[in-house]
Amino acid sequence: MSSINQDNNEDAPKRESWWQVLRSLITTIIVILAIRTLIIAPFTIPSGSMIPTLLVGDYVAVTKFDYGWSRYSFPFAPPLFNGRIADKAPHRGDVAVFRYTHDTSIDYIKRIIGLPGDRIAMREGRLYVNDQLIDRTPLRPYEIQDENRRLLRGILYQEVLPGSDGRKPVTHDILQWSQAGFANNSEEYVVPQGYFFAMGDDRDDSADSRFQDEDGLGYVPMENLVGKARFVFYSFDARHPLWEIWHWPAEIRWSRLFSVVK
Repeated sequence: MSSINQDNNEDAPKRESWWQVLRSLITTIIVILAIRTLIIAPFTIPSGSMIPTLLVGDYVAVTKFDYGWSRYSFPFAPPLFNGRIADKAPHRGDVAVFRYTHDTSIDYIKRIIGLPGDRIAMREGRLYVNDQLIDRTPLRPYEIQDENRRLLRGILYQEVLPGSDGRKPVTHDILQWSQAGFANNSEEYVVPQGYFFAMGDDRDDSADSRFQDEDGLGYVPMENLVGKARFVFYSFDARHPLWEIWHWPAEIRWSRLFSVVK
């Protein structure tokens, strides 16, 4: 009889240990999901529309609390509620992640150029906000490859957007190689209430709010905001096939690690 009790006593700590491991694992998963949903989440950059600020292969940390939370803050965007909780207006110049206007399963990342009531126009390749010509300074010629390994050539400019809500102007870089075409000579856009106007920093290779047709991005609802891009925590230039592991160290863009998104 004593031997049976001894066996049971020996088994009990083992069962409790496995339960503790399982409980710890479940708790860890819940905490990670909560952090990713409510505080900060990683996003990858698949296209060249935000060159030179963000490069193809950048991994960006995006904070979720800057604009409050909508259904699109959650994985799979469950229809739990409409609008935003703890709603905060974005600022002109923010680099923001948001859901695509025609397919909210797709994430986009662009720079916010216009806020409700703003008037936006492109004239001969120059940006105007509320009839004000936006200052820019040419820095140097620029060459880089996009996601299709197509060589992009242009001039690197430093642009200064007027701040919003009393904030300082936002200085950032853009790439532009042409002054012609529809996207560089547009109509004047008046941003409706509840929406914002987004553009890519690669001005000649960005499908953004300048395109207002049924297939274009158009004005973006504030509800579609996911978060604000903060810093690049990893960057990888996949020039070689993934199986050629001996190229991996050289393809990491070491200088971009933990660089702040401006």
